[in-house]
Amino acid sequence: MKHYIFLIMIMLLSVFTGCEMRQKPVETPQRTVVREKQPAPDLELTALDGTKTRLSALKGYVVMLNFWATWCPPCREEIPSMMRLEKSMQGKPFRMLAVSIDDGGKQTVLSFFKSTGYSLPAYIDQGGKSAMQYGVGGVPETFIIDRKGVIAKRVIGPLQWDTAEVKSYLADLMK
Repeated sequence: MKHYIFLIMIMLLSVFTGCEMRQKPVETPQRTVVREKQPAPDLELTALDGTKTRLSALKGYVVMLNFWATWCPPCREEIPSMMRLEKSMQGKPFRMLAVSIDDGGKQTVLSFFKSTGYSLPAYIDQGGKSAMQYGVGGVPETFIIDRKGVIAKRVIGPLQWDTAEVKSYLADLMK
């Protein structure tokens, strides 16, 4: 009887441990797991107008690195608040990089912006290389990077970006 109880306990332990492991991002040679308080991996992103931007060139700015997709309902919901935040941060040491993971690339994003009237400082991550580099498991996912290039916050899921609390948090990082 003790043997069966022991086996049942081992099986339950392995089930609970397995669930926990599946919920955590998995690090592979192609996909890293980026954590808060660590340096942000450098990226080279291509804007809709074709210009290239390196994340490392934005040291001195607080950067909001947002991974999103046009087909993602939560992404669509947070875009208006991102637009208001971007407008309120003009003239401050803040940069928003809205990185689309859409397979259709530039044309898909341009069509989406035209049909919705939305506009963001959008970049393309065709093939998902940047998202993999940051260990993005779904969209939206956002990384707030401080002026020294360190990840201050990782936000999984949508957020109302133009609240007083968010603006205050970003203002503290800009000091």
